[in-house]
Amino acid sequence: MAMLARLSGVSKTFANGTLALRGLDLTIGDGEFLTLLGPSGCGKSTALRLLAGLMPPSEGTVRWQAGAAREIGFVFQDPTLMPWASVFDNVWLPLRLRNQSRKAAAKEIEQALALVGLADVAHVYPRELSGGMKMRASIARALVTHPPLLLLDEPFAALDEITRFKLNNDLLRLKTELGTTVVFVTHSVFESVYLSSRIAVFSARPGRVIAEIDIPEPLPRDESFRLSPAYAEHCRIASQALQRAMPDQAA
Repeated sequence: MAMLARLSGVSKTFANGTLALRGLDLTIGDGEFLTLLGPSGCGKSTALRLLAGLMPPSEGTVRWQAGAAREIGFVFQDPTLMPWASVFDNVWLPLRLRNQSRKAAAKEIEQALALVGLADVAHVYPRELSGGMKMRASIARALVTHPPLLLLDEPFAALDEITRFKLNNDLLRLKTELGTTVVFVTHSVFESVYLSSRIAVFSARPGRVIAEIDIPEPLPRDESFRLSPAYAEHCRIASQALQRAMPDQAA
């Protein structure tokens, strides 16, 4: 698999002195679904923001494959929708920032909303949406520019389990249809195994990768995979790696 981007020897120290990452080496393969799994506060979200260019590393480098388009879609844990704007206009925002008129962007917006199953609610406002629908709108906004790389920072953490399972399936369907490279942050072993082609397990802060686990199961997946012996075995391996990453194990 060709490399899309690579973080090499990356450390990040914040202004308050917090050392979030130290000596992080991480490669993102073109077309893969990579999940960053680790305990809370271990620097997973920081790694995502470094990859997105939202902040510079204190040490080390973030390199991209020569000629790779650095278009990125970013989905945060909170949907961050504008409450005064319709779903349509929320999805229009990235194209509006590129000076594309609402009329000229209409087809792209409609396609993005159709992809996430929100074509029928384009005219409504965020307050009228369920939590899952708000997250779908946020994903549509991230996809409307057709980015080759989609970054998701614990987007389903606040949702109930049934909605979370449904959105997991929808995300895998989108990944299969669009061929987008995905980097996904979670602290759920079960979610990481269900979604990923590869899992990078982070140590407790300061974060670094302590294990990489391949999940060589075909995409898309469904409930039969959740109930399979292969899923249970992958979860066991990931759970053991996550246990080694916990602070009491690192001491």
